Amino acid sequence: MLLTALFTGAPALAGTPPLTTDTGSPVGSNQSSKTAGPRGGILLEDFHLIEKLARFDRERIPERVVHARGVGAYGSFESYGDFSQLTRASIFSAKGKKTPMFVRFSTVIHPGGSPETVRDPRGFALKFYTDEGNWDLVGNNLPVFFIRDAIKFPDMVHSLKPSPITNRQDPNRFFDFFSHFPESTHMLTQVYSDLGIPANYRQMNGHGVHAFKFVNAKGEVRYVKFNWKSLQGVKSLTAEEATRIQGEDFQHATHDLYTAIGKGQFPSWELSAQVLDPKDLDSFTFDPLDATKVWPEDKVPSVKLGKFTLDRTPDNFFEETEQAAFSPGVQPPGIEPSEDRLLQGRLFSYADTQRYRVGANYQSLPVNRARAQVNNNNQGGSMNIGNTKSDVNYEPSITRETEDAPAYLLSRAPLSGTTQQAAIEKTDNFSQAGAFYLALSPTERERLVKNLAADLGQVRDARVKARMVGFFFSANAEYGTKLAKAVGIKVDDAKAAIAPLASR
Repeated sequence: MLLTALFTGAPALAGTPPLTTDTGSPVGSNQSSKTAGPRGGILLEDFHLIEKLARFDRERIPERVVHARGVGAYGSFESYGDFSQLTRASIFSAKGKKTPMFVRFSTVIHPGGSPETVRDPRGFALKFYTDEGNWDLVGNNLPVFFIRDAIKFPDMVHSLKPSPITNRQDPNRFFDFFSHFPESTHMLTQVYSDLGIPANYRQMNGHGVHAFKFVNAKGEVRYVKFNWKSLQGVKSLTAEEATRIQGEDFQHATHDLYTAIGKGQFPSWELSAQVLDPKDLDSFTFDPLDATKVWPEDKVPSVKLGKFTLDRTPDNFFEETEQAAFSPGVQPPGIEPSEDRLLQGRLFSYADTQRYRVGANYQSLPVNRARAQVNNNNQGGSMNIGNTKSDVNYEPSITRETEDAPAYLLSRAPLSGTTQQAAIEKTDNFSQAGAFYLALSPTERERLVKNLAADLGQVRDARVKARMVGFFFSANAEYGTKLAKAVGIKVDDAKAAIAPLASR
């Protein structure tokens, strides 16, 4: 009886499964380590202890370099019609066709535990599990971006991240960077407007930012920009409201999303695409493939493609939201990348960061796994669960286990000129920023200048301040004059500061 008691301990409750190790072995005690007597050291042979500590040490995967703070939800997309004349993408092939999806909202620059009230673009990434493979539409709540060439992306992020010396975000650093890039004026104007702090994730719009391509079954190509409009309306926070809410609940937007879905108040967005014929690419004062620009609706009208609704939160935050991985290169047939210079770099960078962060087989995880059949010769790597049974892990083979599908060849595009490393020709760095400013109400303009001056006013280098004021003055004289007064810069000095950059 004594031996039985030592081995079994207290009887388990009827019907309660025992606690086990990762390999399924029942755990005798999860309360006390195995020791060498009452006062002896802990024994290395306590496998459960070692496994538990080792697993704990490895609970965190590397944080996303950008978009670290995030929250996700599942839902579905319903097509408004048959758009096969525009694209062969099956998601848009029939009216009423439904496609399951996952959405991840995020802040861009700040770390995983940061407040959701920070002034920062919001990531708005859509993953559609289409019947011809996944489609990742990686977007933001703002329609433009800070830079137009991917080669500057690491530098931009470094400038916006905390200082490597003080570990604090510093306006001296990021305005120093942006003072070299007049194209940032448009995005900065939007970020420092009320749109820079969304009230929650349900009440903000989304944008694909980049130009993409629709390709139909005939091989006909059209350029498109994707936008999705919140059917809950758009709501923002003032800086003062954000400060108050942060003190009450630093993850208020996550709380809001989970609460709304939990109550059955499922948020919805209407997805649309602006469609541009390739022959019209040169009919603008700017380059339509420039990510710092929007396409005017009066010149490139939208086509409403459908609506998506979020109706379920993840069962496990880490397994689904944290391990969810997006890349703009994940596209089904009928959707292709454009020649947008920023997008071209992201096609590599986004997937590569997931291979580093999660592992080579990240697409096999349930939240990322395609609902369509996956059939290729990729193999090995950490956490591979492919369960390959065939001896043929190469292609081609006389057994023809796989074969090419010529109907799915990518589209062709004419090429001209020579290879080069040069800026785009049509920059038009300021007009859209000025138009955005003029569209604001007087009160919204005042808040924009106040928000911008609060950070720009901290910059110690007068040359950086003068350049930045010069950029905003170039967008709109009233805008620049008010900002100049707020940060103590003379307008004439601002104009002189940007004169050497006039040709960029």
